[in-house]
Order: sequence, then structure tokens, then C-alpha cells
Amino acid sequence: MTKVRKRHNAEFKSKVAVEAIKEQKTINELTAEYGVHATQISNWKKQALAVIPSAFNTKQQDNEQAQQATIDELHRQLGQVISERDWLKKKFLTARLEARKQLLEPNSKEFSTRKQCELLGINRSSLYYQPKPISELDITLMNLLDKQYTKAPFYGVKRMTVYVRQLGYNVNHKRVRRLLRQMGLDAIYQRPNTSKPNPEHQVYPYLLRNVPITRCNQVWSTDITYIRLSKGFVYLMAVIDWYSRYVLDWSLSTTLEADFCIDTVGKLLHNGLRCEIFNTDQGSQFTTPRFTMPLIDSGIAVSMDGRGRALDNIFVERLWRSVKYECVYLRQFDTVSQARVGLKEYFEFYNHERLHQSLDYHTPAQVYLNNSSDNTVLYQPNSILIL
Repeated sequence: MTKVRKRHNAEFKSKVAVEAIKEQKTINELTAEYGVHATQISNWKKQALAVIPSAFNTKQQDNEQAQQATIDELHRQLGQVISERDWLKKKFLTARLEARKQLLEPNSKEFSTRKQCELLGINRSSLYYQPKPISELDITLMNLLDKQYTKAPFYGVKRMTVYVRQLGYNVNHKRVRRLLRQMGLDAIYQRPNTSKPNPEHQVYPYLLRNVPITRCNQVWSTDITYIRLSKGFVYLMAVIDWYSRYVLDWSLSTTLEADFCIDTVGKLLHNGLRCEIFNTDQGSQFTTPRFTMPLIDSGIAVSMDGRGRALDNIFVERLWRSVKYECVYLRQFDTVSQARVGLKEYFEFYNHERLHQSLDYHTPAQVYLNNSSDNTVLYQPNSILIL
């Protein structure tokens, strides 16, 4: 039987898009709450962000109002014609599935629900279908895989499958591969799935091989990692100074779209901070011109890890290990808001209190402040500190 595609009206789409933009709930939580697939939510979010600027364009608004007036008049005329037709034709002329569903009359004595669905071209099973959210078992498996990946990032699908089976979970390699891809994780010699390049984007050469790191703001780098929640997950992105290990800024997102990476680096540039070389992996979030061009326009050289060489970005990999063992695995974040608050507290501790053996038992902030040429205004995550 052909599956009838579920349709939603504009009001419903905008409501879900706003919730996604607010990022107070994970995509998994939104899927369960609104019954919409995660990919559809991400698409609505992108569409909403694309049209928001037009709301402040007066000339465009005038044109749109004139067009809307014409459309409204045409709709009025069409409505008058439709009202003169019989019940069945009126139902079909509404066209959209959601509109047709709204025309169903559960208490109708003239037509049963089955007959109304037949007349309106609606698959009756679609009235009761709800998209399946991520199961509790998958969440448990993802958390186990994340923890083991942090310990042994060289584990591939086969080893990970054996690992979870030894823990008593009867799963096959296909399920493990799917979960690892959803988390953006894979063995370091194959590259994480978060770093899948876009074939249309330019890939820049790796500029740091055998280059001594001798000063602050010489090299910054960034990456994305998976952060578990009790009923879902989010993605964490951070920018770190290689010399001092100082975390310049960070952000969370419920999706792997490039916007949260672009906005985070944009804040650093807007506040006057610069480095000589900015290193990333070859993920599509970092190869897009929206990410690279502001760096290049600011006089910053762009460097990208070689494919299959996760250790080219070793300082960020070490940061993720510290974040997970010293924060995420010791606390249970239930919501996106809790994760954001907990990570803010941790990064403040990491920058200003955590002693690093490699820094001669100084904190990253002490090293950055004493050696940075830009230390008159130090940008910290979510705040500006005037020194």
C-alpha cells in the first residue's frame, strides 16, 4: 500500500522551527513532542533562519503586502466558487493533506471515518501514526559507545560491536555503525562522520607539520564532539588556543548544521581577537565559505587536518577527553539548558583553575594573559572581561 506523506500547515512548522532555534530541547525531544522526523525539523529551522532577515526589509515587506493582497482577493474569489459546489468537490479543492484532515468529521452520522478518508484521499493509518523517537536502548548504547570512544578512539565498528556485546547487549554491527554515524564518531584512521567534507567546498592544506608553537594566538583550532543527555544528545564546538590551551569560546547545538560554528568564530572576530593560523578538520561545517572567508578576510591563514589524521588536531582531542571525564561523565545532564550551564561552569574552571602539567602547573588563563598581545580585552565564553 502506498504511504501517504504527512503534511503540516505553516503555523505548525513555524512553531517547531522556533523551538529548534531556541535550542532548549534536543532534536530527539522535539521529535517525540511534535511527531516530526529530525531531518524535517532541521530543514524547517534552516528555512526559518533564512527568511528572518526579510522581516526587517521595509521595501520587501511592501512588495509582499501587495502580493498578499492580490493573493487574498484571489482566494476570496476562489472561496466563493468553492462554496457553490457540493460537499465532495469542496473537500478535494483544499488539496493539502493537513487541510483535508481538518475537514474530517469524527461524529458525522452521514459518513464513517473510513468513508471520509476514502473520499478525501487520506490513508486512514496516517491519522494514528507517530514518528518513532530514539529508543532508550539506543541512548544507552550511544552513551557506552561515546565513553569507549573517548578511551579508545582507534576502535572501529567491529571492535565497538564486540565491546557492547561483551557488556551483554545483543546487537549487530549494522546497529553500531548507524549509532556511531548518528553521533559523528568513527575510528580516527577513518575520520569522524562529523567531519565529512562537502565535495563543493575548498579543502585547505595542513600548515602545521613540524611548525613549533611558541606563542599565544599563533594557532587556534576547533572541532565538534557528542555530549550525552539522559534522553538525547547535543553537539559541542569549542575554539582553543594551542600554546596556552585556553578555550576562547564554545557553543552547543542540537544539530550538526554549520551555523553554530560560524556564529562562535564570528563573535571572536567581532571582538577584535585574531590568530595567525586557524586549524580545523575537513568537516563540511568548516569547509563552507561562510566559515572560511571571514577568517581569510581577517588575515588569518586556514589550515585543515589531513584526511584520516585526527591527531593533527591533538589539542582539541585532549580537550574533549578532559571535558568528558571531568564533567560530562561525572554529571547527568537531563536537558540542553542543564548541559549549557554545566559546561559553562566547567570551562570557567578549566580556563582559570585547572592546573596543566604541560604548562608548568599554570592555568590556561594565566599563560594566555601573560603572553597574548591581545590581552587588553580578553574574550571569554559568553562574556567580555575587561582587564
